[in-house]
Amino acid sequence: MKTDIHPKYYENAKASCACGNKWTTSSTISEIHTGICAKCHPFYTGQEKILDTMGRVERFKKRLERSATKAKRAK
Repeated sequence: MKTDIHPKYYENAKASCACGNKWTTSSTISEIHTGICAKCHPFYTGQEKILDTMGRVERFKKRLERSATKAKRAK
């Protein structure tokens, strides 16, 4: 087997988020910068917005019908 092929492993890597939250973890990178973490992610903070997918689908179908009828009238 080849020797020295694995990257250096940092037991106390420093991780930080855009919101200012900082923590330590283990990684092959000494410093990690993330855009979002569990402290600021909407799913974990309870500020999650549930999308009304049924309403979106219905609106899309209405627009599709209107464009189809306009195309028929144009012919």
